[in-house]
Amino acid sequence: MKGILCKTIKVVMINLVMTKLVLFNKALADATRWRIVSLVTDEALCICELADILEMPQSTISSHVQIIRKAGLLESEKCEKWTYFRIDKKYLRLIRSMSLLFAEPEDPSWKDDARKAQQRLAQREDSCCPGPQNLSPRKKTQTKTLS
Repeated sequence: MKGILCKTIKVVMINLVMTKLVLFNKALADATRWRIVSLVTDEALCICELADILEMPQSTISSHVQIIRKAGLLESEKCEKWTYFRIDKKYLRLIRSMSLLFAEPEDPSWKDDARKAQQRLAQREDSCCPGPQNLSPRKKTQTKTLS
């Protein structure tokens, strides 16, 4: 009986680890979700800000954000009727490393997203979104090439 219990516990633990790993990979296995992750690495943004930057419907952005959130990659702050999302600190180093390894710096969409994000953030005070109170912007680190 003890052997069966130990095997059952082992199977449950393996399934929990595998589920978390699958959810993590699923969260990053889509171009739109990767763009969202890149945008919220250092700056907390709400759904409407992400929708404006990516030029997509809020419902689409919300669906993608929920997949990323369910994988545990996001921290959030509710401010009035808006929720702001940012990459959780424990995943920050990994996400930045993955960006260095896999992002295409010459791809104009990355630069375009960054430019649109700066423009949208400059409008934050005059927009409907009040901005987060506790999720302040992070200092951006210098990107180094990995060899």
